[in-house]
Amino acid sequence: MYDYKMELTPEQVAILSGQSGETMAKVMETLVMFGDMFGAKRLVKVSHNHGHLVTSFGLGLLKPLYSTMDKLVEANIKVKGDFTIDPRPVDFKNVPYNLIDKLINSKILYTGQKRYEEQLKAVGIKNDNAFSCACYLPEVGNIPKKGDILSWAESSAVVYANSVLGARCNRNSGMLDLFGSILGLVPEFGFLTDEGRKATWKIIIKTTRRPEAQILGSAIGMKVVEDVPYIIGLDKFIGSELTNENMGYLKDFGAATASNGAVGLYHIDNLTPEAKEKGQELLLENAKEYVIDDAELERVYKNYPIMWKDKDKEPCLCFIGCPHLTYQQLCGWTERIEKALKKAGNKKVITKTVLTTAPDVAEKFKKSELYLRLLATGATLACICPLMYTSNPLTKKRNIMTSSNKLRTYSMARYYKDADILAAISGLEAKGLQADEE
Repeated sequence: MYDYKMELTPEQVAILSGQSGETMAKVMETLVMFGDMFGAKRLVKVSHNHGHLVTSFGLGLLKPLYSTMDKLVEANIKVKGDFTIDPRPVDFKNVPYNLIDKLINSKILYTGQKRYEEQLKAVGIKNDNAFSCACYLPEVGNIPKKGDILSWAESSAVVYANSVLGARCNRNSGMLDLFGSILGLVPEFGFLTDEGRKATWKIIIKTTRRPEAQILGSAIGMKVVEDVPYIIGLDKFIGSELTNENMGYLKDFGAATASNGAVGLYHIDNLTPEAKEKGQELLLENAKEYVIDDAELERVYKNYPIMWKDKDKEPCLCFIGCPHLTYQQLCGWTERIEKALKKAGNKKVITKTVLTTAPDVAEKFKKSELYLRLLATGATLACICPLMYTSNPLTKKRNIMTSSNKLRTYSMARYYKDADILAAISGLEAKGLQADEE
């Protein structure tokens, strides 16, 4: 038996010693070793029994993953409750793939997808629609309460749950998220403690207008890296309530902080739940300061590298929605694309454009008249992970544009501001015109 350091209950020791079977003992041992690495004193109960897993793709190379899942299935081990999971990696119907792309994705890259999804069903995935990085959207329904202890992975979901919902979760990796959901226990350290949720950075917003969420999040993430920022002055632009519009804004903002840095928790003065409750008491006395004005945001934006092989070539594909778009964002993008096309005098987008969202949001959207209007623009709607699309090595030669700082960070896609995306895909840019501001 593993020589553990933390304090375990008799029941936990029994599991670790193998009284619930060898496989469950390995699950417990992994979590205990993880906790010991970070100085956790004990395991605490997961109070939100709806997990979220990060590994949603059946890459053929992930043989140890499938082997571990087989052992769980053979032992009839399931999660306590259920779980959602990140988006599927491919969608041949709604995303442009050529024949070679299809062969690479289906015959080389994601050869384990079918097997893996069968394993996920066996251990307790919520349903066939549970594939979204934005599991906390109301249509998806995996929404923890303030103070809930979670066993989640996926950086953008964890930072949203911690910051916007006030739940408590560390930035777990793949399999740790599943093991915590199986045992209903996670090691207590980091963001699960009051001290670990204190802010070590004071961010002062002095912009003249609402900052673009993706760029603001990028600036903060690159500055504070894995520390906790307390943001002052943003509520002046977005208010003090979690509206539908703010849900989309904070989703994108948080994803950028987590991918351009490693932020797992942020506080926004007068807006996020703990900041509303405790205010600047959350700031440590020796907190560093970072002032963000218009010039600083422009500096950050201008310094993004352009990774395209041929920088002078026009973009061939545009992804909008990483993390997945909210229902309101999906409606808003549809209307803005229509408006930009009308201004450009074009009926359809001149760049292949894919908007991505959660399956449950897509089902809701398809029942509205806006869905047919979106299709009429030539854009398509998909539920995949754009990052997984770029796992195909052939995409490195393509000029992919995106409004997602996360996708820019993890691929060779080029980041465009929202207005620039609209101008490019509608044909306004080719005519020397700009899209109307939001």
